Amino acid sequence: MWYLRTHPLISLLLLQLPFVTMAQDTHWKDYKYGHQGSELHEKKRFCTWKCLLFTLQWPGGFCQSLNKEIECRIPQDVDKWTIHGLWPLRAMSCCDCWPMFHSDVQELEEELTEHWPSLVKDKPSFQFWRDEWQKHGACAACVEGMNSPLRYFQICLKLRGRFSIYKLLEDAGITPSCERPYKVAEVHNILAPHLGDKHEIQCVMDDKDRQVWFQVKIPLSPNLTVGCDHHVDTEGEPGSSSGPGWRASPGHPCPPQAPFFYLPIDHQQPRQPCG
Repeated sequence: MWYLRTHPLISLLLLQLPFVTMAQDTHWKDYKYGHQGSELHEKKRFCTWKCLLFTLQWPGGFCQSLNKEIECRIPQDVDKWTIHGLWPLRAMSCCDCWPMFHSDVQELEEELTEHWPSLVKDKPSFQFWRDEWQKHGACAACVEGMNSPLRYFQICLKLRGRFSIYKLLEDAGITPSCERPYKVAEVHNILAPHLGDKHEIQCVMDDKDRQVWFQVKIPLSPNLTVGCDHHVDTEGEPGSSSGPGWRASPGHPCPPQAPFFYLPIDHQQPRQPCG
């Protein structure tokens, strides 16, 4: 290795190259499946949030929440409630330097495509997932069960299976309709035994000035039990400036006294499901 002796700069650069070693292979597994040990305990010091919001969206109503300049697209095989995200509330000091790659969720891609699709035509699903990880998942990563992109998305999919909103409503006779309006109280009473009393039914106004149901927010404790012991004001979340990466939510709590519509899904005309 005569050139290492005669060229100290080259020697230094070679020492910094990412040779594949057993230690580095272990580090890669830690990255994919979750950081362990002292590093995790160090991160817990910054786990300031006390509650999470697991948010499901109804595609038939979600399209009504978009600006007219944004084209909505509902995949043909999507006919149930889909995931919007899992959001730590008022998270502080979250790492914004934890990238996510396609390989991180490749083994979940089929499930994510079915249960967490992008409903915006110009936004690929992976971009949607990556944005949710960078804005919210990296904040949740201080909890060991969610301390990698893979684990975070696995948890979200499990929660989606746990909260079968479509079936709960259907069994109670509440189905998508262009004619039949519903009241918050009747829907709340059906969902509360499963989602907790603090869940929020969210609406948007459509172009006919009707309240349209598009989203449900479910407060969870860090251990993912329903409800949260701490005060949770879900209105405007995400949208609080106290958390990194939040963007304003287009929805609002459905008015308790006003009727709202649970619109059907129309794959050909997602913005005009009732013609």
